[in-house]
Amino acid sequence: MKKILLSFFLLTFFQNVVAQTNLYENPNFDELAKTHKIIAIVPFKTQVQLRPKQMKDMSAEQLNRVEKSEGESIQTAMYSWFLKRKKRGDLQNLEIQDPRTTTAMLKKQTIDYNNIMDFTPQELAKILEVDAVISGEFETNKPMSEGASVALGVLFGFFGSTNSATINMSVHNATDGILLWNYNKKVSGSIGSNTEDLINVLMRKSSRRLAYTKNSKDKD
Repeated sequence: MKKILLSFFLLTFFQNVVAQTNLYENPNFDELAKTHKIIAIVPFKTQVQLRPKQMKDMSAEQLNRVEKSEGESIQTAMYSWFLKRKKRGDLQNLEIQDPRTTTAMLKKQTIDYNNIMDFTPQELAKILEVDAVISGEFETNKPMSEGASVALGVLFGFFGSTNSATINMSVHNATDGILLWNYNKKVSGSIGSNTEDLINVLMRKSSRRLAYTKNSKDKD
């Protein structure tokens, strides 16, 4: 019975997801990826689109805290996603920098969530001493990180089960700053209850075209 219910849930889950995807891959990405030993993921710049009444009741400082929480949560969820692939042998010799290390190294250069967009991926890669940087923008109408959800739940109550999200994720080469890979996807429907669920949905198909993982079979 549990297996039947799980199958029904998964079927409903994916039927409810509506997706729009744009994917760019640099023709040299495969070769360059072979030379990469370590990559870093920086916090995603986030925009939370709340309802007008919610926006009216929230200060700019509160909104910034919510968006910062979302951006850092996406970074952590992406890191976890890569670690799972590394554990099963899909990333070969590639190392993923721990977000705590990334944050500490950026902080030493007075770089944080609020000003990270003032720096180029090439500049960030040099500071972080990595071969490539994963960065991006994230937009949602329902915050999914624990910190943001708790804060908003207290202020505005229950959000409902459906939500929409758009992610624009890029991989840039460290030495010259060229764009290696860009993935822009919008999903809506029942896309999970936290950022790890969201990243799994967003990366399910795109990872087959990501040079670091494209030779592996995607299985969550």
